[in-house]
Amino acid sequence: MNQPLAYVHPGAKIAKNVVIEPFTTINNDVVIGEGTWIGSNVTIMEGARIGKNCSIFPGSVISAPPQDLKYNGEETQTIIGDNTTIRECVTINRGTMERQKTAIGNNCLIMAYCHIAHDCIVGDHCIFSNNSTLAGHVNIGNYVILAGMTAIHQFCTIGDYAFITGGSLVRKDVPPYVKAAREPLSYVGVNSVGLRRRGFTTEKIREIQSIFRILYQKNYNNSQATEILEAEMEVSPERDEIIDFIKNSHRGIMKGYFRKN
Repeated sequence: MNQPLAYVHPGAKIAKNVVIEPFTTINNDVVIGEGTWIGSNVTIMEGARIGKNCSIFPGSVISAPPQDLKYNGEETQTIIGDNTTIRECVTINRGTMERQKTAIGNNCLIMAYCHIAHDCIVGDHCIFSNNSTLAGHVNIGNYVILAGMTAIHQFCTIGDYAFITGGSLVRKDVPPYVKAAREPLSYVGVNSVGLRRRGFTTEKIREIQSIFRILYQKNYNNSQATEILEAEMEVSPERDEIIDFIKNSHRGIMKGYFRKN
């Protein structure tokens, strides 16, 4: 249902039961799936691919050109999965030629005033609290929670099930399953509350804690820690995921927290 005061370009592909409120602008080369609600004063620009049953609140700007001086107007996309909610005044820029897309997964909640820059890839079931900001080329896993006013440096990677506390400045990669806090950002424990909520058993959480105890609390460097994990820890999907994350980190992982004397 399109309100008469909304503008929808004839080249946009809108499912029949999409609701578009007044004063919204939807440009050419936009696809919006069934059951999605678009609030008033939303701007959806070229290249947007929005899934089913999404909600986009007033003031948001989706798929604007990237804020990147290397961008030359090439055709790229912003992809938003099903059942994702985007609150007021969120800005999401489309990709550049490097990845050709910015992508957000299914069942995410992006709260008011967040910014997701070009070429970011965000997994499923993520929650970004108010004013969180992702620079370009950031990778976010599944079930990641960013508390309010978190800022993530370009090219950083955040692993699955990580929790980052409010006001954090993320300059290094954050491994999966952890809580990250303090300045500079540091490991402060396993995200046990989040893991329990997602069905992880007590035994599995203890296994993950043992892995990070070797990585962060035994004074080993990363190479030594991964060798010990491979040699001494029983093989499991979680162990292998953590080891692979460390080995594939381009910016290096965040440090452990050590209390100053």
